[in-house]
Amino acid sequence: MSDSSDLSPVLLCIGGHDPTGGAGIQADAEAARAAGIHAATVISCMTAQNTAGIRDLWPQDPAQIESQCRLILADSQVNAIKLGLIGSSRLARWLCQFVDEHPDLPLVLDPVLASGAGQSVVDADLFNQIRHHLLGRCLLATPNLPEARALSGAQAPEDCARVILASGCRWVLITGTHAETAEVTNHLYGHDGSHQAWRWLRLPHSYHGSGCTLASAIAARLALGQPMVPAVAAAQEFTWHSLQTATRTGREQWTPNRLFRLEPPLGAWCQPALTFDPEVSVIARTSTSTHGAGHAAQTRSVAAPDHTENDSYRDKRP
Repeated sequence: MSDSSDLSPVLLCIGGHDPTGGAGIQADAEAARAAGIHAATVISCMTAQNTAGIRDLWPQDPAQIESQCRLILADSQVNAIKLGLIGSSRLARWLCQFVDEHPDLPLVLDPVLASGAGQSVVDADLFNQIRHHLLGRCLLATPNLPEARALSGAQAPEDCARVILASGCRWVLITGTHAETAEVTNHLYGHDGSHQAWRWLRLPHSYHGSGCTLASAIAARLALGQPMVPAVAAAQEFTWHSLQTATRTGREQWTPNRLFRLEPPLGAWCQPALTFDPEVSVIARTSTSTHGAGHAAQTRSVAAPDHTENDSYRDKRP
């Protein structure tokens, strides 16, 4: 058997597939990679959705998910598990068994109860599995306040946290994105009675996949060995910048830009650079490609547009 001493750490992400790429397993993988760790991805549920909402949901066979997870753990250095959309109570029951078999693996649960548009993605059986069985097996749960209220039966964040922690969950991060306030306040409560709060300037749009991004960013940092509080703090900052630089890939919610540190920025490879030659009165559009250093820049000249048309060349990204 090959030597495993030099294996890189891996974050195992189990969650739904969102074809828009804004939420779900793609959000997990991008957030993990941005933190510097590889994500092994297992799809728990296929969905038909866009930035306006979800139309259909197809839970995957728990036996298939079990096979994938066991093979990954047998081969890779998995340091943590991040769990998102589950899809069925059958899978939730198996996940409880799986977590019990690996008590040293930290589990971060993003308890997805509804889509970003507010549509429920759990039935009563799955909700009860999450509330009464999965929560108590987590190192960290990251509900927003409506989710925390549903899972705890309480109202105030501190009361919600008290109930969730009493289930056995070691830490709970309750996010305040749904509040009607100028700032978003996120509260981290620990099993040891500790409490930290962070306040972030509220951004102007609604975002598709912000919760997935935050939970995965935390899980990635935990898998890399960071302590809980610094991991949560750094992941929040990363998530805020992902939302600040979000792009409008659909007609409704905006898509987080989790790879905002990459150069060039998203879409820049096809944004033409503009130069003006007053002697020939033409606009020279130079379109460069980042697909490889061997690709030569292509230049073409077009008649100089008037000022109204010239506005169309401005960068339309937010």
